Amino acid sequence: METEKMFELATRNKVRFPFRGVITVEDLWDLPVGSLDAIFKTLNSQLKQAKEESLLNVRTKQDEELDLQIEIVKHVVKVKLDEDTLRLQAKDKREKKQKIMEIMAAKQDESLKSKSLEELSKMIDELD
Repeated sequence: METEKMFELATRNKVRFPFRGVITVEDLWDLPVGSLDAIFKTLNSQLKQAKEESLLNVRTKQDEELDLQIEIVKHVVKVKLDEDTLRLQAKDKREKKQKIMEIMAAKQDESLKSKSLEELSKMIDELD
C-alpha cells in the first residue's frame, strides 16, 4: 500500500495501537525501535488469532485494520533504522575528517620543524 494512503486511512479511521493502553499513529514516531517491535509482535499475534478463529476466509474490518497497523509499524521501524544508519555514516565521516585534519596539522608541524632558524625568524618577522 502506498505510504500516503496508509497514513491517510489511519488518521481518518483514528487507528490506535496497543502500547501501555493505546497510542496514536503520531506517538509511534516517539517510541524506540524495541517498543515498536513489541507493538508489532502484539499485532502479529492478534492477526494470527483472527485467522485461526474463522472457518471462513471472510476479511473483516478488524482484519483490514490489523493489516494497516502492521504495515504502519513496519514503515516507522524502517524509517527509524534508515535514519540511524545515516546518523552513523555521518558520524564516521566526521571522525575521518577530524583524523585527516589532525594528520595535516602534524605534517605542517613537521614542515615547520624542518625549516632553519633563519627561515623561522623570517616567518615571525612577516607575521609582525
